[in-house]
Amino acid sequence: MKATLKPGIVYEHKFVIPPAKTVPSLYPESEEFLAMPEVFATGFLVGLLEWACIKAINPHLDWPREQTVGTHINVSHEAATPPGLEVTARVRLEKVEGKKLLFSVEAHDGVDLISRGEHERFIIDKEKFDARIALKSSAADRKSG
Repeated sequence: MKATLKPGIVYEHKFVIPPAKTVPSLYPESEEFLAMPEVFATGFLVGLLEWACIKAINPHLDWPREQTVGTHINVSHEAATPPGLEVTARVRLEKVEGKKLLFSVEAHDGVDLISRGEHERFIIDKEKFDARIALKSSAADRKSG
């Protein structure tokens, strides 16, 4: 973590919504999702907000050794967005508490404010994190086998 990682970092990320980011594409295995309207899915909205947060702080980390993982999200999804519209995600780093980072987030589709809220991320050491996940996977394999 670099000394420049401080509250006040802002970032804006733009993304044109393709049909592949709509509700029916979220879980194509689900007949319920397949029957729903073709609008920007909340699950993909969350991912877009996370992406903007990652882009905001990566210059302030020892990337790729240091990365961040999402640990909490509390956002609204206030308006439907059809494919083809450009969504702008705006994020601001509000707090740095050790390795815990708190962001305010919002997204606008050029017509409506579609989301606002907070997102928390945690700084990890990628190698150590991957080692813990490998142990967990091995334990699960042993348990099921």
